[in-house]
Amino acid sequence: MVKDQLALRIRAFRKLKGYTQDEMSELLGVSIAILGSIERGTRKPDKNILKRICEVLDIDHEELINQ
Repeated sequence: MVKDQLALRIRAFRKLKGYTQDEMSELLGVSIAILGSIERGTRKPDKNILKRICEVLDIDHEELINQ
């Protein structure tokens, strides 16, 4: 999967669930700057952050990475 597509999907799921970047970053335990860079596609989330993103958004890993 292209990194930019993952970034767009993370942002879309976050918005679908009604979280602001500030709320989501707090739930993930990362700074808003880190979440913002992940959503812009300038930073690739490591497997731990990706796992937390799925948990916070209540989605399966496959749902996030499959187009």
